[in-house]
Amino acid sequence: MASENTRKWAIIPEPNSMTVGEGTVLLPYAGRVNESIAIGDGDFLLAHQLVADIRSATGTDWDIATGDMWSGFIRLRIADSWDFDSQDGGTAGAYTLTINTDGITITGCDFEGVRNGVQTLRQLIRQNGDVLPELQIADAPACQIRGYYLDATRGRVPTLAWLKQWADKLCLYKYNQLQLYIEHTFAFDGMSETWRGSSPLTPADTLEFDQYCANLGIELVPSVSTFGHQYVAMRTQELRELGEFPEDADRPFSFIERMRHHTLNVTDDRAFAFSAQLVDSYLQLFRSKRFNICADETFDLGKGKSKQEAQRVGVAALYATYVGKLCEHLSKQGREPMLWGDIAVEMPEILETLPNNVTLLNWQYEPEATDEKIQLVAQAGAKQIVCPAVWGWNALLPRIDDAWNNISRIARYGIDCGAEGMLVTDWGDFGHINDPRMAVPGMIFGAHYAWNPAEDSAGKTDGNTAENSAENDLLERISRVEYGDCSARFVTLLRNASAQAVFTWRELVEYLELDDGTGNCNTDVAQTIPCLADRLVDHLSDCGNAMTVREARNRMMRNMATTVERIPQANRALQQCMVDIAPIAAHMGNPGITAAVRIAMEGQLLLNRVGFALAEAHDVRDAHDAGDWRPSDYRALARELECWCEAYAKEWNVTSQPSELHRIQETVWKAADELRRISR
Repeated sequence: MASENTRKWAIIPEPNSMTVGEGTVLLPYAGRVNESIAIGDGDFLLAHQLVADIRSATGTDWDIATGDMWSGFIRLRIADSWDFDSQDGGTAGAYTLTINTDGITITGCDFEGVRNGVQTLRQLIRQNGDVLPELQIADAPACQIRGYYLDATRGRVPTLAWLKQWADKLCLYKYNQLQLYIEHTFAFDGMSETWRGSSPLTPADTLEFDQYCANLGIELVPSVSTFGHQYVAMRTQELRELGEFPEDADRPFSFIERMRHHTLNVTDDRAFAFSAQLVDSYLQLFRSKRFNICADETFDLGKGKSKQEAQRVGVAALYATYVGKLCEHLSKQGREPMLWGDIAVEMPEILETLPNNVTLLNWQYEPEATDEKIQLVAQAGAKQIVCPAVWGWNALLPRIDDAWNNISRIARYGIDCGAEGMLVTDWGDFGHINDPRMAVPGMIFGAHYAWNPAEDSAGKTDGNTAENSAENDLLERISRVEYGDCSARFVTLLRNASAQAVFTWRELVEYLELDDGTGNCNTDVAQTIPCLADRLVDHLSDCGNAMTVREARNRMMRNMATTVERIPQANRALQQCMVDIAPIAAHMGNPGITAAVRIAMEGQLLLNRVGFALAEAHDVRDAHDAGDWRPSDYRALARELECWCEAYAKEWNVTSQPSELHRIQETVWKAADELRRISR
């Protein structure tokens, strides 16, 4: 294979076998794509994808035909039985691609194989125009399931138009499965009190999107919370009695509490009827035979209404019985159940009770994750799909280093332990502040490592991720392939910018939500903040009363003292990233991503300044310690926040329905009001 240093194009995922010749091939100005009818691509979508990219890259219009009576400079065909040798083994998704002076031929083992070969050719056309390199590729995926999991419920509900754009991008990088995470943002019949005001997806949206994905060779798998993560439903008048703590249903909304208090009381027979209704109505809208019931993070199980039964049979048995009943319900309808594996891994005795046809979605998001949990499931003989993350949640800028470390490791562990595939997760905790376009580098990491895990680099660092050659090489290739950046620096600069996030959205939410709305400290929130959780009980015993909001916020900010010291330097570095990235973005011809990145960087500059201002207000540092930089006065900073929030809202609307944008805005306004208050 030609070295990356000697050519200015790349392919992602990197093919398993590629031989690049010395010559080039000039595409005809009036060519044709001949796509065999045997491929099974009814609308000739693959041929149309190539024609569209040729038009975009060269300005020329090509024809499309099928059948052996019509010539074609680009030929798409299904393999004969002898076309794939034992090395490929006829693997689903395998293909060969040949580019020479006689033309271009893509041969696939099946429809997916042809599709994958077409995506490789599209990437080459986008980078090289009508002069392509001579080459030969023989390629096949390491993981048969290469999935993406998109949060569509905890803040953002994507528009249908944007979902289609995202599916197109997943197709380009050879993903073959997509799941949308749903809690309360689907318009189920009889549940309007739950989904009202959330811009819910509808059955019509789902039917249309399911067909769109199928045409692209992507399986759209239904996924809906059926056990935990019922925070919104358990706060309604009609359904609150099904929760573990119905007495808390009228507490003020909290981003943090939504992540922790949301579990059904499964000792109530009505709970199963509720879950079964969700499953039965939702599955009818999808052609997939798989169904993800989620069933993760059931934190309150056995602590509220079900406490007595949990004491009798055990929390593990309570969980396993309910999940087993749901899985059996799905199996009777010919569906293959999937569920998140965190509870079963935490209580391994559950693994022994799961039905044989259940697939565990074994998630691990730590950048330095080990293979212990994946080995545990493998040794239990359970089917599993490994699930890393793009690391975008609670942040305006994606944590690219963390995503690379996590995804590259988990992919390698999954292959070693015989996992059925990989499902890359993209979460939107705390209102989904993260623009989904910021997840593209992480999504491409997942595509690359699910296809070709690269044993010599995946999951291995030299102690300094920023200097890791494998990561840097992939960042450069993403810059070229995805963003059309000839300098190959765009994603590296985005990575450098994300490293300057000192005071994040998460810390702002934690600071504000320590006030329970009545002026008292919200102990549920305080318990999620390590520096406060250890002090809550001690403070009560020492002082005889609960910690006040002021005391909790003081302790939180003082715990961040060392971190806050970095803010002046971090903001200077972030501003330099903005200067460096601007001319690159100008030449990429993609104003959408340019605007999204600019708004994210400006927002992080402001968050850092808010953190610095709050530290000053709590006497964490003296003003004269700020050196040559300090934030503007608090009122001016409040006004800047509000102006930025308006710009952020416009970018939100590019990809998302209104959904919970108002919660983001209300949080920003609350921060602005707090700045004005402390300025008095």
